Amino acid sequence: MSSSADAPLSASDPHTTTRTAARTRFAPSPTGFQHIGGYRTALFSWLLARHTGGQFLLRIEDTDTARTVPGAVEAVIEGFKWLGLEIDEGPEVGGPVGPYFQTQRRDLYLAYAEQLIEGGHAYRCFCSPERLQRVREEQRSRGEPPRYDRHCRYLSPEDIAARLNEGQGYTVRLASPTAGKTVVNDALRGQIVFENASLDDAVLLKSNGFPTYHLANVIDDHLMRITHVLRAEEWIPSAPLHIITYQALGWEPPVVAHVPDVLASQGGKKLSKRFGALPLLEYRDRGYLPWAIVNYMALLGWSYDDKSNVLSREQLVAAFDLERVGVAPARYDEDRLLWFNGYYIRQLSPEELTEQALPFMQRAEAEGGLPDSVARPLDPAYTARVLHLEQERMKTLAEAPGMTSFFFVDELSYEPRMLIAKNMDAARTLDGLRRSHDALTALAGWEAAEMEARLRELVAELGLKPVQLFTSLRVAVTGRTVSPPLFETMETLGRPTSMRRIQQAIETLAAHAE
Repeated sequence: MSSSADAPLSASDPHTTTRTAARTRFAPSPTGFQHIGGYRTALFSWLLARHTGGQFLLRIEDTDTARTVPGAVEAVIEGFKWLGLEIDEGPEVGGPVGPYFQTQRRDLYLAYAEQLIEGGHAYRCFCSPERLQRVREEQRSRGEPPRYDRHCRYLSPEDIAARLNEGQGYTVRLASPTAGKTVVNDALRGQIVFENASLDDAVLLKSNGFPTYHLANVIDDHLMRITHVLRAEEWIPSAPLHIITYQALGWEPPVVAHVPDVLASQGGKKLSKRFGALPLLEYRDRGYLPWAIVNYMALLGWSYDDKSNVLSREQLVAAFDLERVGVAPARYDEDRLLWFNGYYIRQLSPEELTEQALPFMQRAEAEGGLPDSVARPLDPAYTARVLHLEQERMKTLAEAPGMTSFFFVDELSYEPRMLIAKNMDAARTLDGLRRSHDALTALAGWEAAEMEARLRELVAELGLKPVQLFTSLRVAVTGRTVSPPLFETMETLGRPTSMRRIQQAIETLAAHAE
């Protein structure tokens, strides 16, 4: 069989993986929504392509039609857009070696499967699912690893023809060698040697005419001219089957690197949708910034040096090399991811922070936004001043509504006893609030520095510690014991709101003390 793409670009030396332009791919199956573990592997492939001046392809391996999840393809494409990782070829983008959906490439797989059969490298298997299940159970009962017993491998041509004439369904299996060794040259792990006697005759083509991963990835990677395949280490046991298939078709395999797993934060299980993983776009909905995710993912199994954590796009592209990818599993750490997100939130300009946070703040209250009593749309200028005060403490954008709601609501709700600071009583607190109200009323302006200077004088006059008075004022104007700096908060709230809230606190505490 011939094709204009039959001569793949390749890196001739798997140990020199970044000296030529790498053509890499990410090939997810839309049987679920991709999480950080999957996108981490995709990121490594993207960085390798960018580092070497190559191309990054997206291919959708959608042949498992029964398990395809609606919206999964759209979500993976949207995920790349959100992360800012451009796709050079693939769905939506197009390209010279498409189509990029495997369900649209079925004729190719059928033709190459037939070529393998004709060359004696594959064969038709007519075994029913019931027989296969019975064979596996018998093998397990004998303490043997379950695998195909090669029942159909040695059928005569006449027997095969008769079965085909009867219309019997069949799969196509790889005729794996039964002696010798197969060597997989892994760019990260070196030579991995497999005894051929231990290999299974894997299914290449299912009875519905769609390929399994073992056939489709080999054909597609070759015809799409992929030079470097980065995939999860769980595929190591399958790697010799792919090497055998490449050899059977007379093709040079690409450089392969089995990257380390990402483990869930608890226990030793691989991160997955069942063990601690969220779909990527849920991080967006929870208020994470895309580059915080990228920066964090890049350090899951790869290191720049022993001290650098925060890396720009340019630094990552310039520095990425497979030689710095380890083989030990990485562990997902949400606290570290939150640290990265908080760091990048603090780098935003007031305008950027406001633009990013406003959608979260203007959500309905039931969806985590500001109380429904707050009028929408919010004033961007006022919101920017508010967010600036909370920016240092904010870890996610979704925290903005909860952290800032007291700036927007008309009335506060809190327990009166919260007004009474440690080592204070109601009477001394009331006196401090009344004296503070009088002192603030007498001020000509309403700047934070002026308020702080006058109230520190009052603290001395009352014989109190600053925390004893300022805690009461903080609760009075915010309804909270923790808030942004008190006087900057009061300046942003404005004189009328601040004074009204202090007066309400005085009345509330007086009623409580009676």
